[in-house]
Amino acid sequence: YTQLLAGASWIGEYGDPSNASDWAFLQKYSPYHNVDADAEYPAVLFKTSSADDRVHPGHARKMTAKLLAENPVSANDTWLYEATEGGHASPTLRQYAFGVALKYRFFGRYLGLDVEATAS
Repeated sequence: YTQLLAGASWIGEYGDPSNASDWAFLQKYSPYHNVDADAEYPAVLFKTSSADDRVHPGHARKMTAKLLAENPVSANDTWLYEATEGGHASPTLRQYAFGVALKYRFFGRYLGLDVEATAS
């Protein structure tokens, strides 16, 4: 993470993966480095933005790809949405509404709600 966008500014808070002792700690709680091919993960929705200048969209892309490749049990329940506009946390009202609708659709699907019936 330290090589992408503002990631280097997080070293003071999270540690530096190029430092062996920091890396030993970081990899213990890193979701990316702890994907278990045999685990049955719940459905997951990763959201990112191509225009995010603080958290590179590559993080969500990599995590999605890793879950799909290494955890086939969860493959059909792993979603990625990447907005092409906006930024880190400043969407327009239209983008915000779309994000809320996307989350409702996602949760509705996995909670067994009939989202099609409620949309009409």
